[in-house]
Amino acid sequence: MSAPIVSVLMGGPDGEREVSIASGTAVAAALREAGWHVHDVVIDQPDQEAITRLPGDVLVPVLHGPWGEGGPLQRLLTADGRPFVGAGPEAAALCMDKHTLKTLAADIGIETPPWTVLTEARAVSIDPPVVVKPVAEGSSLGLSMCHSESDTAAAVDALIRLRGAAMVEKRVDGRELTVGVVDGVALPVIEISPATPFYDYDAKYLRDDTTYTVDPQLSDSLRAGLAERSLRLCQAADVTDLARVDFVLDQHGPWMLEVNTMPGFTSHSLLPMAAAAAGWSLAALCDRLVRAALN
Repeated sequence: MSAPIVSVLMGGPDGEREVSIASGTAVAAALREAGWHVHDVVIDQPDQEAITRLPGDVLVPVLHGPWGEGGPLQRLLTADGRPFVGAGPEAAALCMDKHTLKTLAADIGIETPPWTVLTEARAVSIDPPVVVKPVAEGSSLGLSMCHSESDTAAAVDALIRLRGAAMVEKRVDGRELTVGVVDGVALPVIEISPATPFYDYDAKYLRDDTTYTVDPQLSDSLRAGLAERSLRLCQAADVTDLARVDFVLDQHGPWMLEVNTMPGFTSHSLLPMAAAAAGWSLAALCDRLVRAALN
């Protein structure tokens, strides 16, 4: 029996299309290095028939954003029937919807900053400083840091006009930490220290002055607590194969911010960085993900 053929999907209609192509290109190269026969497939927004025509015995959808990472593509892949890497449609949709995810986290005892979701302009019950962001988006797209009530109102109004809803979240000043999860294993913690006021799209993908510290100085109990929270939240959300859980740490402890069900694989990306610290090359990481999907 011949070895399975892997198709790596990238692109998509979301705002992170170029990041997706960079990530997907890196994943495809890593899988070739690992010995797989790989097709690189750049997609736009295919329908079910187009998904069915895609080559491959197993699919690796390296897409970011509401359509490619937030459930719609996963529904098509599930209906297609071939194994694929990453979360299923329900888990993908849950994690993309920040309100639903934060509600789940709070329900299982994982602290997350206070928040509210607005669909019309009205007074905000959370005092500034706050973060105003889309309810369902990635890579800090559409995010605003607001330090006054007037700034908050303007950001909320603009986002409601553009997206129909806005999330207002209390800003927690502290250390930005992230935990990668691969096939049920929590990877080493990474601390993110952007040169900009916050870790925005440019800091994530375009600038070279963000500092990343792998396995930063933390107490053993805090390190274990971050891993435990990450694994417990992924299990509760039914996230499979891979994820990245983001936290901010202040004097009160860690606060969960979000879960990414398809983290990036670019030169700036955190999951491959954490995997390397655990002793996995990018080829070994991607090989493990494909084998997890096949099993």
